Amino acid sequence: MADLPLLLLHAFPVDARMWNAVREPLAARVRLITPDQRGLGRTPLPETDRAPSLDDAARDVLALLDKLELDRVVLGGCSMGGYLTMAVLRLAPERVGGLVLIDTRASADTPEAAENRERMAVRAETEGDLGWLAEGMLPNLLAERTRTERPDVVETVRDLIESQRPAGVAWAARAVGARRDSSDLLATADIPALVVVGEQDVLTTPDDARRMADLLPKGELAVLPGVGHLTPLEAPAALTEAILGWL
Repeated sequence: MADLPLLLLHAFPVDARMWNAVREPLAARVRLITPDQRGLGRTPLPETDRAPSLDDAARDVLALLDKLELDRVVLGGCSMGGYLTMAVLRLAPERVGGLVLIDTRASADTPEAAENRERMAVRAETEGDLGWLAEGMLPNLLAERTRTERPDVVETVRDLIESQRPAGVAWAARAVGARRDSSDLLATADIPALVVVGEQDVLTTPDDARRMADLLPKGELAVLPGVGHLTPLEAPAALTEAILGWL
C-alpha cells in the first residue's frame, strides 16, 4: 500500500491549502495529491442543472485519477473530504486501495442538519460576503485551546473560509446535506483503513470515529489529543505521524 499515491480531499468550507502544513513531510514519503473540490479554491463550479450531489464530485475525483493515469490510490479526506471519499468508494471501489478518514463520519445528516445547510447555502448566495460563515463556524471547527492560544491558526481558517466563492460554498453545503449513509459501505470495505479524529472534535466526535473504525474490517483508530475538527491545521505533526506510521 505504501507504493500507492495518497490523494487527500479537503474539508468544508475551505480548500486544499488546509493541507499545507502536512504537505512537505507527507510528500517526502509518498506521492501526494491534494485537489480543490468543485466550486472551491481554484476549481470552478461547472454549469449544470443537476441538484448538488457528492456523486458528481466523486466523478470529478475519478476523472482526475484518469487524467493522472492512476489505477488505484490511497484515498482520504477531512470532514466533507471524508464524505466525498466514501462517495468515490461507492462508485468505484476498485480505484481505492486504502482509506484515510479524518474527522468525518459515516452517517447521513439528520433532517434538521440538512435544513441548516440549506439555510447556509441560501445565505451564501444572498449575501456574497462569507465573514458571517467564518464567525459562525470557527467555534466548532477548532478546539477552544487552539482558538485562545493560536491566533495564527484561527486567522488561517478564517482566511480560507472568507476567500471561497459563495456559489461554491452553497453547492457544497447542499451536496453534503443530501449525502447518503455510508455505514453499510464501510462494513464491506475490506481494505486497510485509518480513522483519525481530534479528541475535542464536536462536529464529528471520537464516538463517530470509533463507530467507523469498528465498522471497517481492517480499520485502525487514531485519536489526536487536545485538538478539534481540523486536525491537519491544529496538529499537523501528529496527523503526519499517524498517516505515515499506518502507511
